[in-house]
Amino acid sequence: QVQLVESGGGLVQPGGSLRLSCAASRSIETITFMGWDRQAPGTKRDFVARISSPDNTNYADSVKGRFTISRDNAKNTVYLQMNGLKPEDMAVYYCFALAGLTTYWGQGTQVTVSS
Repeated sequence: QVQLVESGGGLVQPGGSLRLSCAASRSIETITFMGWDRQAPGTKRDFVARISSPDNTNYADSVKGRFTISRDNAKNTVYLQMNGLKPEDMAVYYCFALAGLTTYWGQGTQVTVSS
């Protein structure tokens, strides 16, 4: 089992940056995928980015070139660096981990993009 705790959300102006963190309760070295989804009000949850072992990454087309996912195995943490934020990026961001056949989710962190 894996508990995930997100942090780093907040309010940012359009064009600004935020870095989200997802801390896992155990080693992430053997976790197949870790990543981020997001959900805006009234919409379905959408894939944002994921990172596998060893360090292959995938991104949604809408965030390519602006967001970067990375991992620090020593800290059992995955990061999402978000640059060039747009109003349409505003959502609750959820961290996920696929370990074996089970997907675990964090509680989410709110990202608000507004001037």
